[in-house]
Amino acid sequence: MTWLTWHQFRAQAATAVAALAAFAALLAVTRPHMVSLYAASGITGCHGGTCGGLAGTFLNQLASATPFNGRNSFDPLPAGTDLYPIVYQLGVLLILAAPAIIGIFWGAPLIARELETGTAALAWNQSITRTRWLTVKLTLAGVAAMAVTEALSLMQAWWAAPIGRAVGLGGSASVFSGSRFSPLVFATHGITPLGYAAFGFVLGVTAGLLIRRAIPAMAVTLAIFAAVQAATPLWVRPHLIPPSQTIATTEAAQANVFPTGGSTMVVTATRVAGQPGAWITSSGAVNVAGQPVTAPAACESALPHALGGSGSPKWDNCLASHGIRVAVSYQPVSHYWPLQLTETGLFLALALALAGFCFWQLGRRRS
Repeated sequence: MTWLTWHQFRAQAATAVAALAAFAALLAVTRPHMVSLYAASGITGCHGGTCGGLAGTFLNQLASATPFNGRNSFDPLPAGTDLYPIVYQLGVLLILAAPAIIGIFWGAPLIARELETGTAALAWNQSITRTRWLTVKLTLAGVAAMAVTEALSLMQAWWAAPIGRAVGLGGSASVFSGSRFSPLVFATHGITPLGYAAFGFVLGVTAGLLIRRAIPAMAVTLAIFAAVQAATPLWVRPHLIPPSQTIATTEAAQANVFPTGGSTMVVTATRVAGQPGAWITSSGAVNVAGQPVTAPAACESALPHALGGSGSPKWDNCLASHGIRVAVSYQPVSHYWPLQLTETGLFLALALALAGFCFWQLGRRRS
């Protein structure tokens, strides 16, 4: 049974290996120049407030640099092409898309093809039970799916390590601006790709088993996985671990304050004092008792335009004089790995639940 599964899976495996090799070659060719730019930037020996400026300079230089720029006989792109942002975005997109692609092309046809072509009757009436047949296929293909996706993530993390260190020091430029908690970075680094790959693959298998036709199952897999991937950072991830909370002045929180007309206002904090790199999940204006408040009419005149000001010193001072502060809910940097573990465990649990449903559904089929 193992040999038969490998025989049927060898084309997908060869495609995955080729994709990994091509991606690794691209990263290996472009990384040395980035490392040399990082070494020359002075970041490694910086101290205190100078690090942020050096990190920003390095990222700005990286955003407009190409490893060759006509100085080498091997020049993959025209001189002046901003190659590093392209490679960075390509890596992120590959890791995000890999679980969906695996679910579509590996998972959806796994059972649907057997049902659609009529070979299920032969496959499931041999000495090998349906349970063993599905166990071997899910195990081999599922482990391969997780390995391929995590390999892409590890290669991207290795290549982008200088970028991550510069962003962590406060640098920002072009696409190199997301912290480790930003939706794209969090979903493509660490161990979360393992959970997404397992879920995407078993989701495809489940869709194929229920729909019994490969092409429609592929479409359903893509739609559901895309919806889950979009919903997770918005409504799931912020609540996986109870956030920390603090109250600060609008100035200390570097808050953007937008009056929306009448007596209402929108307050969005951009930092948490003493918590560099924290992920702010929500923020809002409160009074000294911690109750939500609206904008005092007296502060409207502190803005040059009633609907346009944000974070001006006059506005901050006026709010402070009325006892208005900013309540901030946030995930500190120390919650990064607990969030990674929790989210990965959630998607692995969903994958196991779907796999259990597949075993149950397959066992009660008559043909």
